[in-house]
Amino acid sequence: MLTNAADRRIQAVVFDLDNTLTDFMTAKDRAVRAAADAMVDAGLRMDPKDVHAGIFAIYDEVGIEHQRVFNRFLEQHTGEVDDRILASAVVAYRRARESLLVPYPHVQHVLHRLVKEGYRLAVVSDAPRFEAWLRLTYLRLNHVFDVVLCHDDTGHHKPSPVPFRMALEHLGVEPGRAVNVGDWPERDIVGGDAAGLHTVYARYGDTYDTGDRVRATHSGANYEIDDLLQLLEVLDTLNAGAEA
Repeated sequence: MLTNAADRRIQAVVFDLDNTLTDFMTAKDRAVRAAADAMVDAGLRMDPKDVHAGIFAIYDEVGIEHQRVFNRFLEQHTGEVDDRILASAVVAYRRARESLLVPYPHVQHVLHRLVKEGYRLAVVSDAPRFEAWLRLTYLRLNHVFDVVLCHDDTGHHKPSPVPFRMALEHLGVEPGRAVNVGDWPERDIVGGDAAGLHTVYARYGDTYDTGDRVRATHSGANYEIDDLLQLLEVLDTLNAGAEA
């Protein structure tokens, strides 16, 4: 990379959070499995597999960030919320989440190298603000970024270009001198492209087919990576003035 940061073509990198910096869905799935087992151990007369499926059915209906999913599940399946069962689920979920929510390989190395080399860094996420900050703190990345913007801050969800433009405004960087990295083509790549950023598809994080999402075969991004370490090569290419 160029040693003179001020002369570089690329000045900033904007990251998605979930499934780009951390394997959020794997942590979520295993934490829910732990909660399901704890519910059964606390007296819920159901198969743990059915509990797990029922909780994710609620997530599919009301959103993956729903904060009272266990309450809602118990109300639906037992007609009441037994606090003993609920407490068991919450404690098991939190313990599992704390142990499972870790950065993808090379995330710490890449981010610290970018900071050292003078890049401005941002997170643009659709997660609720407090949940995003909790995850960044669990990951020990809460001091790395110059700006963190969530839906609570911008009033817009991806693929709106507004959150990306707001991030660049905070960073003081023009769109053509910034790169956006994300795992969801229809949101991260479309939104970043609409805002004028160079786009990088984090293929390693796009591994989950859900009710409204199928893994992309054609991302539409300028670059695609299978490991965040490859982002350094992308930046080298862009700073050299080469095309994708």
